[in-house]
Amino acid sequence: MIEGSPLESVKSNITVEFESDSQAKIVYDSIVLEFETAPDFRSSMIIELMGSSIIIDIDAEDSTSFRASVNSAIKWINLALEINNLTI
Repeated sequence: MIEGSPLESVKSNITVEFESDSQAKIVYDSIVLEFETAPDFRSSMIIELMGSSIIIDIDAEDSTSFRASVNSAIKWINLALEINNLTI
């Protein structure tokens, strides 16, 4: 743990809703490997597909690693959406 950090751990569930089940599935399939292979020294992320939503569970040791996990998840989702828009 980082000295001086006011938080001992941060846990959160983030739900990202898409326009359709198929769009959510395309994004999920595009990023699931990133979640499974991301280094997890101070945090872990689990991704789940539920209909037209992707649920991301983050469990981090501190706020810094939590923020890094959220930023990574957003980056992967945005990239998948951008690539999907290019191929339509």
